[in-house]
Amino acid sequence: MRVLAALSGGVDSAVAAAKAVEAGHDVVGVHMALSSQPQECRIGSRGCCSVEDATDAARAAQIIGVPFYVWDLAEEFEQTVITDFIAQYRAGRTPNPCVRCNEFVKFRELASRARALGFDAVCTGHYAAIVEGESGPELHRGTDNLKDQSYVLAVMGSDELGRVVLPLGDAPSKAWVRSEAERLGLGVSNKPDSYDICFIPDGDTQGFLRAHLGSAEGEIVTPDGQVLGHHGGYWNYTVGQRKGLRIGEPAPDGRPRYVLQTRPETNQVVVGASELLSISRIRATDAVWLAADDDGVKTADLFVQLRAHGAPIPVAALTRDEDAATISVTLEGSARGVARGQSMVVYRGSRVLGEGTIERADR
Repeated sequence: MRVLAALSGGVDSAVAAAKAVEAGHDVVGVHMALSSQPQECRIGSRGCCSVEDATDAARAAQIIGVPFYVWDLAEEFEQTVITDFIAQYRAGRTPNPCVRCNEFVKFRELASRARALGFDAVCTGHYAAIVEGESGPELHRGTDNLKDQSYVLAVMGSDELGRVVLPLGDAPSKAWVRSEAERLGLGVSNKPDSYDICFIPDGDTQGFLRAHLGSAEGEIVTPDGQVLGHHGGYWNYTVGQRKGLRIGEPAPDGRPRYVLQTRPETNQVVVGASELLSISRIRATDAVWLAADDDGVKTADLFVQLRAHGAPIPVAALTRDEDAATISVTLEGSARGVARGQSMVVYRGSRVLGEGTIERADR
């Protein structure tokens, strides 16, 4: 196959591209430049998309022996990821920009350009697996549960499953990937992982939001409306938050309070006891369903995952509305601190069935 390999400049994508070459594919490497100011996008191992990353990607392509190009996708990244990130916080949600980036940039944009150029598939260094099932290709968890990234890949949609190559799906560990990079002579074998939000390389999310959304004094209230204190903008708070509430006094029973919800329409932050964070019903919108042969109704071995590396939670019931693109689940137990705007991914065993954006979470 003619394969377009996304080279981020890290060890995972470099080893994945090398594995694609070893598998006999005709590989071309491409680095997606996502920042308009790449010189500002790395502090230590934080962030990505830096000048250093582009240089490392080019060097890896040279060592692997594949053609290499750089695509400037900074404008697309700004519009679909950064602008959306700010808008979601303004709407009182807690977005996951990595999911958004995978959906609109790393797959939709990359795959669209790859098809236009005559490539059969794209190759990435994600820790997830494509398995050929009875009804076609399926997305599964990677072998290494600690690094599994199937949660952020569910948004790619069923049409892309047959056009993606994930060589690290069966990688037993990150240490193994690094050893492979060393064996192949790739200079990135000891490069640290990037983490946090790439366009906030200093990790100061509140500072970033303050710069874009400003401040707006509002009330911190109990569920019944009692005013406990004031804040500088509801977007600085997320469900489950305990620290930084500045209430000034404990609850009557002495227990700490947690953020239960934010109310953009009144600029209020609602706080309460920890048990009020527990929910058992979730409704997700903008749903993507990857499994035409599985409607999710049978609950055996059915789970949802609510965070990138969260524990799978058994599902007692699931319903889908294809016309409205929604997925609703009732959990067997409960989950805590579930925020609007996060992704809910549905699994049967290790297989990804679908994904949606959490719109409601109820007790």
